[in-house]
Amino acid sequence: QNTSGGLGNLEPVVARVIARSPSSWYQTVQINKGSSDGVEVDQPVVNGEGLVGKVKSVSDGNAVVTLLTDPDFGVSAVTLKSREPGTVEAAVGTPGDLRLELVPNAKQVHRGERIVTAGTATRPAELPSLYPRGILIGTVKRIETGEGELDRVIHVQPLADLRRLDIVEVLTEPEADQLARNP
Repeated sequence: QNTSGGLGNLEPVVARVIARSPSSWYQTVQINKGSSDGVEVDQPVVNGEGLVGKVKSVSDGNAVVTLLTDPDFGVSAVTLKSREPGTVEAAVGTPGDLRLELVPNAKQVHRGERIVTAGTATRPAELPSLYPRGILIGTVKRIETGEGELDRVIHVQPLADLRRLDIVEVLTEPEADQLARNP
């Protein structure tokens, strides 16, 4: 069990994908675990490759997962080599295209660089992240450059193959109450 980056407090619930949204880009999937298994809305969902998405809705025996490529999805991220922070989100109007947005020094980021979840910042004013630090999201697939620095578009290839999901893990917090009382 890898305890770095805050994952040590989380208990994965292994689930199988049982249905996919009919859209050609599969922006949600249904899994065969639910509230009776400790699954709750907004919990991160991963597989062996990396981040898949987060829990959107839960019933007793199953749950719906919003995938990374869904327009409603966004996650704070950081590039592993250049340490540039940003947000990974789906490009509006281009289904399946993920982008790393709001990067302060985009020209530091290079093709092939890996991107991971940033986790919760150490500054107390920031809202806590749903995602522990250090979950692999994807790699920089290509970078479009434009007129100025702000025109740089960083395209991200998710590490998880979102069209062929089978077994996933929901990162649940079995002892959230105790963790809150003993920070």
